[in-house]
Amino acid sequence: MEKTQILVIGRHPEILATVVRLVNNNPHWNATGCLSDEEAIAAFPTQDFKVVLMGGGVDERSEGKLNEYFYNRNPNIKVVQHFGGGSGLLSAEIFEALNK
Repeated sequence: MEKTQILVIGRHPEILATVVRLVNNNPHWNATGCLSDEEAIAAFPTQDFKVVLMGGGVDERSEGKLNEYFYNRNPNIKVVQHFGGGSGLLSAEIFEALNK
C-alpha cells in the first residue's frame, strides 16, 4: 500500500522537524517538511500530495499565495491549518482532511 503524501510547511525548524516526525509515526503517511514558500512550491510537483499542513508562523500573505498555487495545480488538495496541540490533534486534523 502506498503511503499518503503530506506536505508540511512551517517557519520554525525545530517545530517543523517535530511535526514531520509525528506525521511519519503513522505507518500510512509520509511527510515532507518545508521552511519557505519557495521550498514548498518546489516540492509540491515532486510527489502526489493529498494534504498540505500549514503550521504557525505562515503569514496571511504566504498562506494566500501558497493556497492559490496548490489549488491551481490540484483542486482536490486538502489544506489544513495546524497551530499545535499535540500529536492527537495533529492526527485528527489529517484524518478529517483525508475523509472530506
